[in-house]
Amino acid sequence: MTIALTGATGFVGQAVLDEAQRREEPVRALTRQPQTAREGVEWVRGTLDDTAALTDVCNGAEAMLHVAGLTMSNDAAEFERANVTGTANVFAAMKQAGVKRLVFVSSLSAREPKLSAYGASKAVAETLVESSGLDWTIVRPPGVYGPRDVDYFEMFRSAKWGVVPIPPRGASSIIHVGDLARLLLDLVDARPALVRRQLFEPDDGREGGWSHRELARAIGTAVGRKVFAPQLPAAAMRAASRIDGWVRGDKARLTEDRVGYMLHPNWVARSDRRVPPAVWEPRIEGREGLRQTAAWYQAEGWL
Repeated sequence: MTIALTGATGFVGQAVLDEAQRREEPVRALTRQPQTAREGVEWVRGTLDDTAALTDVCNGAEAMLHVAGLTMSNDAAEFERANVTGTANVFAAMKQAGVKRLVFVSSLSAREPKLSAYGASKAVAETLVESSGLDWTIVRPPGVYGPRDVDYFEMFRSAKWGVVPIPPRGASSIIHVGDLARLLLDLVDARPALVRRQLFEPDDGREGGWSHRELARAIGTAVGRKVFAPQLPAAAMRAASRIDGWVRGDKARLTEDRVGYMLHPNWVARSDRRVPPAVWEPRIEGREGLRQTAAWYQAEGWL
């Protein structure tokens, strides 16, 4: 089965390519920039605004994994263009090429669209998916970590210094990027009765997720440090986001929009949205995955 893929050069997309290569499944992948040749991958130059390129990606494919999306910006219009209009463009290309199967990567933030422009854009995109007439499955990943990730890396780097500031009291689920990549590919040809027109919230299998302090301490253990994890009040987090913007500009990781959903106390995957075990189950337990991730950062010279 040939799979069309958007977001192939991103964190999750690269893991999908790795897993597809292990399975010897061919991929037609959209890319903005020229890429090094890779076995089993046919690169197609273009963006989510390029309908001709999107149609080219879809031609000859049996399914679409729509992973691409904008995750950080302080401009709601940018989220709208990338996550809503871009998704609509993908549908148009699929229909033009006769591709019916769609696995769409959303976000847990879509559960609370009033908290962030990012979450709002993903919620709107989900409504487009549901009314598309395609054979769809929506996946709302929680926090995704693993090799190559730059978001959780901030916590690993802080843990090396023994201090990991965390949001006010709350809990979240996490998932290793390798497990997420397996899930996305497993969903492509899973038994339709189990996955068709379903919305799933996968995680690492930890019931109730991780409290912010538990996760900070687990990351500390992964890097070999006992950490102090002070809870930052909302005002301090908003101030920190402004400072990050001043210091790192458009490379800032703690945007004001991101703070909006980080302050929410419950980003735990819901059990009634669990993926059927007959389709997929997580293999990488959180503490072991964090340890492996820390080892990767160290081997690559990030830590």
